[in-house]
Amino acid sequence: MGTVVENAGERDLRLAVRRGAGLKCPRCGKGRVLHRYLKVNKCCEACYLDLTHARADDGPAYFTILIVCHLVGFAMHFIWSTWEPSPLVMASTVSAGAIALSLLLLPRIKGAMIGFQWAKGLHGF
Repeated sequence: MGTVVENAGERDLRLAVRRGAGLKCPRCGKGRVLHRYLKVNKCCEACYLDLTHARADDGPAYFTILIVCHLVGFAMHFIWSTWEPSPLVMASTVSAGAIALSLLLLPRIKGAMIGFQWAKGLHGF
């Protein structure tokens, strides 16, 4: 088992958040942060970073709702003003898009929050 020693004050926030959003370890960028859909790994398989301290809780869900609702709201306005589809077509396409976007964004936002926590040294990182 290898260990990496570094100063917590010198962690690059942007790089850690970008790696986390890519579902990779915020420290090395090689190992995976999540397994399954939203389960956090116990440690990075590449650099052995302990990920048990990650506490994202409800934050990713709130940020996902915030982003998706804003994007869907603008999309609804654009679609309606451009094509004026029937209400059934509008409801079904917008609902499908919102569900797909939510499922795509949720793990990436959770990974970004774990990267943020690691970069700032929160919760025991």
